[in-house]
Amino acid sequence: MFQTFECSSNPEQGPSRLAALRDQMRSHQIDAFFVPRADAHQGEYVAARDARLSWLTGFTGSAGFCIATAQTAGVFIDGRYRVQVREQVASDFTPVHWPETSAAAWLKETLAAQSIIGFDPWLHTVDEIKALRDELVNMTVKPVANLVDAIWADQPAAPTAKFFAQDLTLAGESSADKRARLAATLGADCTIITLPDSIAWLLNIRGADIERNPVPQAFAILHNTGAVDLFAGAGKTADIGAHLGDDIHVHDIETFEPALNGLTGKVQIDPKYCPEALLLALANATVRHAPDPCLLPKAIKNPTEIAGAKDAAQRDGVAMVRFLAWLDDQAPKGTLTEIDVVQKLEGFRRDTNALRDISFETICGAGPHGAIVHYRVTEETNRAVKRDELLLVDSGGQYVDGTTDITRTIIVGTPSAEHRKCYTLVLQGLIALSRARFPQGVAGQHLDTLARFPLWTAGLDYDHGTGHGIGSYLSVHEGPQGISRRSAIPLEAGMIVSNEPGYYREGAFGIRIENLIAVVSAAPIKGGDDRDMLAFENLTYVPLDRRLIETKLLSQAERDWIDGYHAATLHRLGPDLDKDARVWLDQACAPL
Repeated sequence: MFQTFECSSNPEQGPSRLAALRDQMRSHQIDAFFVPRADAHQGEYVAARDARLSWLTGFTGSAGFCIATAQTAGVFIDGRYRVQVREQVASDFTPVHWPETSAAAWLKETLAAQSIIGFDPWLHTVDEIKALRDELVNMTVKPVANLVDAIWADQPAAPTAKFFAQDLTLAGESSADKRARLAATLGADCTIITLPDSIAWLLNIRGADIERNPVPQAFAILHNTGAVDLFAGAGKTADIGAHLGDDIHVHDIETFEPALNGLTGKVQIDPKYCPEALLLALANATVRHAPDPCLLPKAIKNPTEIAGAKDAAQRDGVAMVRFLAWLDDQAPKGTLTEIDVVQKLEGFRRDTNALRDISFETICGAGPHGAIVHYRVTEETNRAVKRDELLLVDSGGQYVDGTTDITRTIIVGTPSAEHRKCYTLVLQGLIALSRARFPQGVAGQHLDTLARFPLWTAGLDYDHGTGHGIGSYLSVHEGPQGISRRSAIPLEAGMIVSNEPGYYREGAFGIRIENLIAVVSAAPIKGGDDRDMLAFENLTYVPLDRRLIETKLLSQAERDWIDGYHAATLHRLGPDLDKDARVWLDQACAPL
């Protein structure tokens, strides 16, 4: 069924809600209050009850925050959302380009010295608050009760879905082995884990607390014995007691903070993700800062998870080909809208009889909507798919053996010369990254340039990362690795990342092409040294739109890569297609 943005998002009510928030600020005697896009678990996605930013401002992007003062209210957004935010928030809110303008810099410019800045300590990380206090030496950064909750009369209840087990045949390693492996590396008596996908991976469980992401909302304490204290909502673990076993002790989530108060000895937290409230509660412990021990092991997929990712990509590729064949037949008739496209694509994925859910709300931008990087169609914004315009479709599926994410940009009708040029530049970036060989120790920030270089030579660029990690039937965005200017984590064999360069012309069109790629050990090259090298293996095989490729811009190596990619696509997907889709695929994969 078609769904729109997060519940309670209503920009028309933004001014009255902002006024109510300012009343709360006056009663608490604070000069500013933070409203982040975050919950106590600090994951990227939030449940409906935690969608405070969208409820207050109307902005529904997946990253950003608001700072309200008595006179102004800044909505801080990065380059992905600068078009979207202007269309979603009332004039009472001022978009602020972030991270170019930091929260601290904005507050120093906006408020007088000695001002008091309020924040909910469950919604901001230890690192975040420390950095803020280090910058705002002449102001007070003060933990307070959540002021949005105080005015949100119909705030949804906390999620109540039960957790379920991820079978060993899908996880590839038992929870007991994972816990023993991580416990042996702890430099403390225990470590606090707040990220839902870390808990899901560690305990081989999944949940349904966050829409489109099969993660369980919970907190966990991993002890250096391998035992775990799991804090979850009432009844949420009722069906997985036998799976959890005797070494995992379940407690009501309401007892988490008192349990922290009772901890002594060395306690490890990840200040990048743990909320400030944990630091306040650990008054009787010696706190040690270290990364969440689940992050890197979770990112390096084992052979079972890699095989599952390939199987998921295969069935997802078949669904995508069926969709693209349908789109090529129907779109030129001029009767389709963005919502029609979204619904039909989800239907093809459900026809696999393996889809558990889509992996995020499908991005389907026709014409100028394609330039809104994370555009989500609503009944109000629904646009016709018109001839001679580009259609950008970014989508994915959640399957029990893997998570998928793919973007294709399609021309409906006849492309312009500018369409072809820009599409080809983006494609050249995707090819360059796909073909990369690099020494061990190289991080995503070193490789990001490869995908951008063709665009840079034409004076163009895009304002988002080139790639993100992806989970194994978990979050569609997964760290710590990525491919962007800020991704300093070295890539390792077994990691899966997206490869998604793009180009966006506001008011005209957007182009993005995305495949998932796995990091693999590279075969030696004759004449090379003994250096250990890595490379990428494509997981996604779905045709590119050959009508948008300007072949005269391509090198012979690039032409060969495209023809080889299409030949592999035809070989992999062809046997699983019906006659009509197979005929379409034969044409789509013809050599350049």
